[in-house]
Amino acid sequence: MAPIPPRPPGHVALRRGRASESGRVYFVTCVTRDRRALFADPILAHTMAEALLDRRLWPRSRLLAWVLMPDHWHGLIELGAWETLPDLMCRLKSNTARHIRFALPLACQVWAAAYHDRALRQDDCLLSAARYLVANPLRAGLVQNIGDYPYWGAVWIDGVPPHTRAAPPHRLLQTAAAPL
Repeated sequence: MAPIPPRPPGHVALRRGRASESGRVYFVTCVTRDRRALFADPILAHTMAEALLDRRLWPRSRLLAWVLMPDHWHGLIELGAWETLPDLMCRLKSNTARHIRFALPLACQVWAAAYHDRALRQDDCLLSAARYLVANPLRAGLVQNIGDYPYWGAVWIDGVPPHTRAAPPHRLLQTAAAPL
């Protein structure tokens, strides 16, 4: 019997040695399975946004900013105590997929298996990362003004009802910074 060839480097190799750090902010990206533009459908996009903002999804961690694009989702997440990023992402993907399938029964998977994450360094400007994240619809040419795009949010927005926020302002936010 021939030996099993080694796996080529990939997602597993990238994750080896990584540790989830509570209190750390992560820039996370999840894509839909086969990059299908599921969230171009307003019903699915609205359902995803509602599922994402459900406080039960965030018992320990905090969603600081997010944007939903037609075929992917970006989020700035502050990881809470006693929680790992893989556990949080598993919960996020399964709960949002369940809500989406309930709203519009799909015969396909919603999310691709993997996700991309980048831990922000302590000296990274959190507000700059949030601005970059929520500007995705502008860069993609979906809208001319971010206020015209309905599927995004951030905890620093004035005038947003507190119950729609996923978390209070982050401790790293510079007080002199301009609002998003």
